[in-house]
Amino acid sequence: MKKDIHPDYHLITVITTDGTKYETRSTYGSAGDTLQLDIDSKTHPAWTGGTGQLMDRGGRVSRFKERFKGMLGA
Repeated sequence: MKKDIHPDYHLITVITTDGTKYETRSTYGSAGDTLQLDIDSKTHPAWTGGTGQLMDRGGRVSRFKERFKGMLGA
């Protein structure tokens, strides 16, 4: 195999929306970095069947709704 063409996999910590933490190998960032998820399988409608609510971290959902409030016929 060719040398130096493969990404560097290292351990990172992932924190889900409910605060659960786990370590996994990833190419994200550098070794020891933390990846904070805004949406995961416990909150995203694709996994919850549409009954879950998205967490509005940092007002992102609110800003989106305000920006596009007239487009969908409210």
